[in-house]
Amino acid sequence: MSEKIWDRFLTERDKDVFAASGYGARGGFGKRPALLVVDVNWAFCSEAPEPILKAIRKWRNSCGEDAWEAMPYLKSLIGKAHDRGIPVIYTTGVRRDDNWDSGSWSWKNGRSAEDTKKPVETNLDGNEIVSEIAPAPQDIVVYKQKPSGFFGTNLASYLTLLGCDSVIVTGTTTSGCVRATVLDAFSLNYRVALAEEGCFDRSQASHAINLCDMNAKYADVVKTAEVLAFFDTIEKGQFDLPKGAAVKAPNLTPAE
Repeated sequence: MSEKIWDRFLTERDKDVFAASGYGARGGFGKRPALLVVDVNWAFCSEAPEPILKAIRKWRNSCGEDAWEAMPYLKSLIGKAHDRGIPVIYTTGVRRDDNWDSGSWSWKNGRSAEDTKKPVETNLDGNEIVSEIAPAPQDIVVYKQKPSGFFGTNLASYLTLLGCDSVIVTGTTTSGCVRATVLDAFSLNYRVALAEEGCFDRSQASHAINLCDMNAKYADVVKTAEVLAFFDTIEKGQFDLPKGAAVKAPNLTPAE
């Protein structure tokens, strides 16, 4: 069996526990999936690949080069989903201009006040989805204020409307918004898979260990190639997708 991305962070005791406890069984794909793209916006990716310590001077939430290493995988997944008529649902943040609704986000980061401003160097809206994977007219964009794509949003009702029984999760951060979305999807009894190379985080250790934990209990962590092959098995024309572009939400400022 090939080494997992998280193996180098586990002790021998950890490996023995996972082997003996029954965790990590394969849950399997569903029959009617949606592709979720979590928070792949300028605030988390920066406008171009650059070392993370440089990127976070401008965008405090940036994941640096790792975001751009994931981009080709995301493009391939989105392209295949479009080809097969599979729903693609993006999430990103939304805030008031005065940042009043940041709420508990302001408690755990000393730079949270910056969320009311656009970096002078770019003038980009931090919560705009990066142009390389910009939503197509048939795609859905869900605006959120907390980590999970489900919390306080219409995501579950959209999945019901589409008749989805499962989600393929990608995006960022693996340890934050991706994990929170996965746990809520699991709690709502969707089958959940993550495309490993399509997820990223600002901390490489957090990325690996959270993939490990989700694979153990809540989701199947699989290679992007396996998801693409699965998408090829989905019959075209199953889903009643939107026919026009969504209205962009106002007053976007970066969320965690």
